[in-house]
Amino acid sequence: MNVRHILGISGGKDSAALAIYLKKKYPNLAIEYYNSDTGCELGETEALIDRLEAYLGKIVRLKAVEVENSPEPTPFHHYLKAMGGFLPSPQARWCTKKMKLDRFEEFVGDDYAISYVGIRGDEDRDGYISSKPNIQAIFPFRKNIWSIDVINKVLHNDNINQLIDIYDKLCPDGIMKEDIMDIVRKPLSKTFFYSKKMNALLDFDIRLFNHVVFEYLKTTDYPVGKLDEFPLMDNADVLVKDDIFRTLRESGVGVPAYYEEIPFEVDGKKGSYCRSRSGCYFCFFQQKIEWIWLLEQHPDLYKKAMEFEKDGYTWNQNESLEDLCKPERVRQIKLDIIKRQEENRKQEKGTTLADILGDEIMCANCFI
Repeated sequence: MNVRHILGISGGKDSAALAIYLKKKYPNLAIEYYNSDTGCELGETEALIDRLEAYLGKIVRLKAVEVENSPEPTPFHHYLKAMGGFLPSPQARWCTKKMKLDRFEEFVGDDYAISYVGIRGDEDRDGYISSKPNIQAIFPFRKNIWSIDVINKVLHNDNINQLIDIYDKLCPDGIMKEDIMDIVRKPLSKTFFYSKKMNALLDFDIRLFNHVVFEYLKTTDYPVGKLDEFPLMDNADVLVKDDIFRTLRESGVGVPAYYEEIPFEVDGKKGSYCRSRSGCYFCFFQQKIEWIWLLEQHPDLYKKAMEFEKDGYTWNQNESLEDLCKPERVRQIKLDIIKRQEENRKQEKGTTLADILGDEIMCANCFI
């Protein structure tokens, strides 16, 4: 049965590194690459996607059919007008659904598809899992490559006899087998929950666990179970942030330019800023210091973002971009980030914006 292998290129570091990593490690895996075209990405993002396309081959740009014939200048403008000027927000992420998730699911259609997701081994999150049963997410950078819905089914107490049979068949005889089987036989409880059982089995043997899950999936309608073989079963790599940057640099594709720290000085104190993630230039998940980066590095885009703020709608809760760009406000935001950078330096932690702000909140395009 034909199963498609699909990877979304967001323009961020993790999805870019994942595409490079999979192409290098599994050159025979016929992966389709796509990017959701919002029409509102930074120039640095577009430059990275162009370099990736030169390295990987064709990257399909997804855009809704109705947008193709729209008089509006970008897909975002089209949908904003349809939404009556209501700006998206963390509580109403219509931009993610309209421009990314819907486009991705249209691209897949009813085909069985495996979607490779660049969530790293040092992140504790699962990301977007499609509600469509023909799409399955795989996380190659993590110790556990499977999504939470798969783990819940495999380890559910209702399936314990099936799990015992598969482990007994695949686990090689030896002194460790009985220890492994003790864990397999132990039912889930309030003190022995899904993640605890999964991690115990992974700690014994990652590859064995993956082969067991693969055998189980053959009895289901999951896309991976439709494959005759799945090379990632034997992958025990765990990649963290440093590995991501190294992969990008060693490939020649390079790190997205917006991650490069730019120094600044306020009241004799020195700090630096950049952008911590990919996404539209007006992304509402930006922190205040990232808006200041946009103001000073791309004033034309900051102005465009300001023009969207009408009828009481603002990108930031309780603060308009007009207020945020006032000199005293800019000064205070910079001093605040300098203070956080100094605190991190004292604790021997990273001082880049990505280190301070983290990766907890990302556009869902990265998760598909």
